[in-house]
Amino acid sequence: MAQVNIQNVEKSFGETEVLKDISLSIEDGEFLVLVGPSGCGKSTLLRMIAGLEDITSGDISIGDKVVNNLPPKERDISMVFQNYALYPHLTVAQNMGFSLMLAHAPKAEQKRRVQEVAVILGLTDLLERKPKQLSGGQRQRVAMGRAIVRDPKVYLFDEPLSNLDAKLRVAMRAEIKLMHQKIKTTSVYVTHDQVEAMTMANRIAVMNAGRIEQVGQPLEIYDNPKNVFVAGFIGTPSMNLLSATVDLSRNTPRAVLTPDLSLPLPLNTTLKDGQKITYGIRPEHLNISSKGAPAKVNVIEPTGSETHIMLSFGETSLVVVARDRLALSPEEMVNVAPDLSRVMIFDLDSGERL
Repeated sequence: MAQVNIQNVEKSFGETEVLKDISLSIEDGEFLVLVGPSGCGKSTLLRMIAGLEDITSGDISIGDKVVNNLPPKERDISMVFQNYALYPHLTVAQNMGFSLMLAHAPKAEQKRRVQEVAVILGLTDLLERKPKQLSGGQRQRVAMGRAIVRDPKVYLFDEPLSNLDAKLRVAMRAEIKLMHQKIKTTSVYVTHDQVEAMTMANRIAVMNAGRIEQVGQPLEIYDNPKNVFVAGFIGTPSMNLLSATVDLSRNTPRAVLTPDLSLPLPLNTTLKDGQKITYGIRPEHLNISSKGAPAKVNVIEPTGSETHIMLSFGETSLVVVARDRLALSPEEMVNVAPDLSRVMIFDLDSGERL
C-alpha cells in the first residue's frame, strides 16, 4: 500500500488546458472517488496517475517515489477499466493469473494467489469457465480479480460499473466496497455517478472544468457544499437553487424571487438588504403543509419508499421529496415551506457559500 500525492499538476492538449493546478493527497489505504460531469478531467487525472497520459507540469508521487517519467508497468499499480478487456480464449483462472504468468511467478504461487482472490470475489466455482459463459457482473469481478492478484500499491478504477444494469450496479458497488474493506489497498475510483461516489468513498473529490471544487467525506460534502456547483451536483434529486434578492424590510427576512413570490430566510441572517443570492434547499427539506408559499403540482413520481413531487413555483421549478404518500393530483395547488435550519445561501455572482 502507498500514499498518492498529486502536486500542482496541469495537463494540456495543445492549447487546450484540461487540468488546472490539481493538488490532492490520497492517504495510504484510502478509497477516494473522483466525481464530476463528463469532460471535467477526472479520467485524464486517473490516466496520469497510471502513466497512460503525460504530465504537462507538476508531480505525481506513489509512496516516496515521483513517478512522472516511469512507465505504467514500473508504478506498481493495477487498473480496472470500463471495458472488462478479458481474453476470450482463456479461462477465468488464466485471465486472473495472466499478469503473474508474464512476471514468471512460480506456478504454485500463481495458483495460490488466484485461489485466494477467487474466494474474496466469490469466483471459486467459475474458475474453469470462459468469459462468454459469464454474466456482466461476473466478468467485472474477474477484471477486478486480475487486478487484485498482482497485490499492487494502488488500485485505479475507471468507471468500472457504467456498462452494467441498474440492479447489478448496486450489487457491484457493495462488492467493491466489501473488497476494499478486506484488502485495504489505496484505491482511486472515477465515476460521473454521484450516488456511487456517496455510497463507496472514504472521501470524495468533486471536479468541474479541470479543477477540484471540494474534497471531503461524503456526508460532509452533502451537508456543507462550498459552492453552487457542488450543491447542485451532489444529491439526487438535485438541490433546489433559486435566484433571489434579500428583503429585510419585513417582520421576517425574505428571499424575494419575484414581487409576488418569496421564501423565508433564517432569522439570524447576516445578509444585507438588497443582496443578490442563490437560495438553496434540498428536496427532502421542503415540506408540503397548510402554510407556506403557493405552488402548483406538475408531476408526481412514487418510488415506494418516498414520493418525488415536481412543482411550479411561479416561473421556477421545485422538487419536493416526501416520505409520506400524499394524495396529490397534477394541477393541484399546495403550499411549500422550507426547513429554515437547512437553507443554504450562496453568492449569486461567485457561487460561493455565504
